[in-house]
Amino acid sequence: MLLIDPDPSWLADVLSRAKSPLAILGFSGQAVFFMRFLVQWIASEKRGQSVIPLSFWYISIAGSFMLLAYGVLDRDPVIIVGQCTGTMIYLRNLHLIKRSGKETEQTR
Repeated sequence: MLLIDPDPSWLADVLSRAKSPLAILGFSGQAVFFMRFLVQWIASEKRGQSVIPLSFWYISIAGSFMLLAYGVLDRDPVIIVGQCTGTMIYLRNLHLIKRSGKETEQTR
């Protein structure tokens, strides 16, 4: 059993779906989510050690909410479960940082 239909119209179907507003939301969410890695990488390079800046968590939440919206609108249970759990972790980390009452060197 083939997982991918060898019919060339399969690719045309995939590409046409990639232009839909829903796919654009999903791609945008992926782009925002990817940016968190760039932010973390740049911050670490500036410090010369691995750090997780506070902006990493805010960008994580923004990307996660966008991907969660995509999953809900697409009715994709895998995306919904994955993004719900990730979002809870990102929110918890922000709560712990704020509860400490100060930004640590790791989060600046």
